[in-house]
Amino acid sequence: MHVDQAIRRRRAFTEFLHHQSTGGIVLFVAAVVAMAWANSPWRASYHHLWEHTVTLTAGDLTLRGTLHHWINDGLMALFFFVVGLELKREVVGGELSRPRDALLPVAAGLGGMLMPAALYLAFNRGGEAHAGWGIPMATDIAFAVGVMSLLGDRVPTGLKVFLTTLAIADDLGAVLVIAFFYTSEISLDNLLIGIAFLAVLWGGNRLGVRTPWFYAVFGIAGMWTAFLLSGIHATIAGVLAAFTIPAVTRMDEPAFVARIKRHIAAFADLEPNGKPTLSEDQLAVIQRIETDCERAATPLQRLEKALHPLVAFGVMPLFALANAGVELPVDPLGALTSPVALGVGTGLLLGKPLGICLTVLLLMRLGVSRPGAGITRGHLLGMGFLAGIGFTMSLFVNELAFADPGMREAAKLGILLASLLAGTVGFLLLRRLPRADG
Repeated sequence: MHVDQAIRRRRAFTEFLHHQSTGGIVLFVAAVVAMAWANSPWRASYHHLWEHTVTLTAGDLTLRGTLHHWINDGLMALFFFVVGLELKREVVGGELSRPRDALLPVAAGLGGMLMPAALYLAFNRGGEAHAGWGIPMATDIAFAVGVMSLLGDRVPTGLKVFLTTLAIADDLGAVLVIAFFYTSEISLDNLLIGIAFLAVLWGGNRLGVRTPWFYAVFGIAGMWTAFLLSGIHATIAGVLAAFTIPAVTRMDEPAFVARIKRHIAAFADLEPNGKPTLSEDQLAVIQRIETDCERAATPLQRLEKALHPLVAFGVMPLFALANAGVELPVDPLGALTSPVALGVGTGLLLGKPLGICLTVLLLMRLGVSRPGAGITRGHLLGMGFLAGIGFTMSLFVNELAFADPGMREAAKLGILLASLLAGTVGFLLLRRLPRADG
């Protein structure tokens, strides 16, 4: 049984890795297009596009914002919803469900958040620039996993699991940072309404409600709208809603196997139809199989599987297209040596690998935990640099941190250059290591 569970976890991880790496490629293409467009003769059309106003009206409620606003506050809530689903899956039955196995990558993720923030603050001790300390704390899981996937079996599978677990823990940390440090003035009435909708979602979970429509209506139409109006960033609603999605099955594995065997036997006993369409009896058996398949799967995993392609190949590339278009300054050197750009760039490029590697070495020296078999210090250093690819989450926090366009553009330059350098260095370091045995 333990072997079967290990095989299933490995298969699920491999599928997750494939989605992330492919999504990283699409994300990279979108970022390149945004940069090229923003520095082309058509740069005015790039900026004008995202400034279009979009209005949503439902009864007496009117929500109005630019297209850029709806992408960052609306569509990215869906991204954070999927992040929440991934986090809950890992906590319930994945790499974060076994505290001993999760301790080292989670601790490394924490070290990889604190060191970049400290380095950023060393360059920006006060003023508005001080608010950008959260920008270099994040790791872009799609990009990082995508670069590592290019190395194939040159890196051990354990290192891929380590990086993925670290990045997921990093996502949770980024969500908490946004929730506690990057919120505007709070409307208590709307916040209480949002909490009431959250209670309804939680109650539906406890009562065994499994239809996605229930969680969509109360989570999006209810909680997301209330959080948007409350001043707490609406993407937090996506994570909270995800944690209310049921993560248990209605039918255990032995019962599912037994029922499917009976259904197959019943289908085999039916008279062959001999036509392109099924007979009523055949269709009835197939429908019973579909019902049992639904009962044997968790709503959380079904939703994650259904939404992941939409987020990876739709929401995230669109976000990159709307946010990565940085016009190269007339004086690039001057822009890159600004305190904001230096703080962000140094935090991602040096803070990430330093924080991760020092944390791992400290825990190893204390005898608390050790990385998996086949993972060397060279692997950890290369992975630490890959974790310095901030991009999506860093760009997102940048939008929350700064109101000043100049600081925002300087931070974007730091994010893009540091992410490119970190990914390149990490790739080259891992590529020169001996090929992994498995």
